[in-house]
Amino acid sequence: MRQKIVLDNREGSLSHASDATPIRSNVPVISLAANAVQWVARTNAPTLLEIVKLKSARNQLLAENRRLKEQSVTSADATEASGRPHTERALSRHADATDAPDTTSIQNPIIGERAWFHRYDSSSPPIYIGEAACSAFATRFRRFLTGNNATAHITRTQWEREEVIAAAANEANAQWPSLHHARLLVRIAINQIGHLYHLMMRKTTLDKLEEVYQTGSFDCVSNKCKFFALFAFGQAYSVRSDPTTGSRVPGTAYFARAMSLVQVLPERTSITHLETLLLLSLFSYYLNRRHSAYVLIGNAMRMGLTIGLNHNIPESQLIDPVERQHRIEIWWTIYIFDRMWGSKMGLPMQILDEDIHVDMPTTISPNWRHEEELSDTDYMTANIKLARIAGETIARLYSRRKYQETFLQRVQKLLKALKNWVDTLPEGLRLNMEDLESSKKPVVSLHMAFNQCVILTTRPTLLHLLITLRKNNGSRPLGENIRDSVSQPVLTLSEACIHAARHSHSMILTRWINGTCPSFGYFHAHYLFSSALILAMSSFVPIGNPSDMSGFDSALDVLRSMSENGNLAAAEFYHNLEQVKVCLDAYRGASRPQKSESGPEVNVEMTDSPAAAALRPISGLASTLAPSSTAHMPGISSEASVAPLLPADGDLLAGQPSHGPDAYVLPARDAVNGYTTEMAFLEPTMQDFLAQSDIDLGLLHPVDTFLSEAENLYTCHEL
Repeated sequence: MRQKIVLDNREGSLSHASDATPIRSNVPVISLAANAVQWVARTNAPTLLEIVKLKSARNQLLAENRRLKEQSVTSADATEASGRPHTERALSRHADATDAPDTTSIQNPIIGERAWFHRYDSSSPPIYIGEAACSAFATRFRRFLTGNNATAHITRTQWEREEVIAAAANEANAQWPSLHHARLLVRIAINQIGHLYHLMMRKTTLDKLEEVYQTGSFDCVSNKCKFFALFAFGQAYSVRSDPTTGSRVPGTAYFARAMSLVQVLPERTSITHLETLLLLSLFSYYLNRRHSAYVLIGNAMRMGLTIGLNHNIPESQLIDPVERQHRIEIWWTIYIFDRMWGSKMGLPMQILDEDIHVDMPTTISPNWRHEEELSDTDYMTANIKLARIAGETIARLYSRRKYQETFLQRVQKLLKALKNWVDTLPEGLRLNMEDLESSKKPVVSLHMAFNQCVILTTRPTLLHLLITLRKNNGSRPLGENIRDSVSQPVLTLSEACIHAARHSHSMILTRWINGTCPSFGYFHAHYLFSSALILAMSSFVPIGNPSDMSGFDSALDVLRSMSENGNLAAAEFYHNLEQVKVCLDAYRGASRPQKSESGPEVNVEMTDSPAAAALRPISGLASTLAPSSTAHMPGISSEASVAPLLPADGDLLAGQPSHGPDAYVLPARDAVNGYTTEMAFLEPTMQDFLAQSDIDLGLLHPVDTFLSEAENLYTCHEL
């Protein structure tokens, strides 16, 4: 059994861990061994046994270093992400996750052994809650604020019910429109979603519509399902909500009719059938039916496998280059949906990368044929790579798989991949932050999805930071011992999370102000909800800013307005965010100093109840983190460190530009000024974190509770 040396947090302690995980590094280990010898020599007179142990440790570290130099790095390493073939990277990933026995693997520190189930109805089975879901994270945050592990999870109730869809599927509610109106609806759908994802060949689809009306072939089920799904999108982007129709989302009748006609189990599927499943899966999100969307894309995935979409088809069997490329891009859209849909709910990917052998999208000649039928190659390639990282994030951080790497090592590799993604982004896919609306809609969508990946990777660390600050503040002045309580990587990852949230929030508010935010889309509401949670948390930590609370309030207002206009996802997120605000107000009220009868401010003495203890203020942190004490702390600016931890009231912020409760009504340019996609990776502390070796991450930060394999982030804090 291979052993490694583990230094614990007791001075002079040196122990063997036979079941520990081999650690990876490109840094020579001899310096660490030498330092270890000198360190022990200074603290204790060396005994014969200790000398033997140290020599053994040195030999093991040197042997491990030689072994690691001969191995390849894992697939998430950004330095190789762009240079190796896709299948080779996938095989490397698979081997890395499985080359060690379970006895040397590390339990995921985010989640416990038992899955999270929530009973919302006594007559129904409990529902599974994925830890990666934003609603689950909101519940964890509310439990932190209340200090009560019994704080209930808010069940999703705002979705279009089966009985509403069944009633809307009546043939009388969804008829073929006039040719003129059909053209309009299909063109709207293509313009709004046809450039975000490759769902059809655009010109061929329009030509087929003309053919259907010219020949009167309205009874072809395959064509009817596809065009009715497109009509649903056309109505969703062009018609206001009409409650008298029985559904809050326009286009539901066409969607329901297509769902009632589409074949569930065709023995021989077709590309048109797969296009329809993609359209129906995407529209399910507009109805806030996330489980339905996941199941539909699962069907598309498996049907695609039955016709070999995950393989290249020989040119001799499919001569037309447009048809061949269309086949490739349909597969990759299924792949993108599979990874992205799963990441929204914390559900596993439905195919491994090593089982995919098809080429990445390419541009065909002549170029005009590509532009009229297919997706932009650079955009789709970037989308695929981002979806791959999202899938790996769920597998590496939110699953119960066991890995050889520590949690921080896995986070580092994911962030390296994200940094490589943004560093290698083609110029045409970069945002124009001076004029956001000049950037194409797909580009803005791509960057919001990127920010969400950063948030998903780093937000558990931010919650851990909040918990640590509250836990340690009661025992000693935090400013004097912050290094003992919180490691630099935790601060660095928390900063990255806040940067990404601010950027997404600013982009969505800019689109809302300019009237370009879709009324019934899912993803803007989801990203706004996700960023609002982080902004609320940012207002409590020294690396954040109390004025971020105004961003939370503006997100609440936008979600309320979207909900009133009929957006079902916004209605769900608004209700959830309302409950977060209730907890925030209670936390702030219980923590704020009150005036005594004689006048001066005094802190209210808390009772010893668990709830009251949880609401105890993080007092004195602003004063203890004075500039003089934080000048030597990378990652903590003096401006942020002296700010109070508790969110400031709106009246205190009203005089500050872009920070009042009505900040979202300011000009669009002011809303996005200062934020960039790359910002999360430009901080020197982040660059240092990404440059650290596996040994540094495994040995230099061993005492952080968050990294302990013996307990996990939520259960050890009773969240």
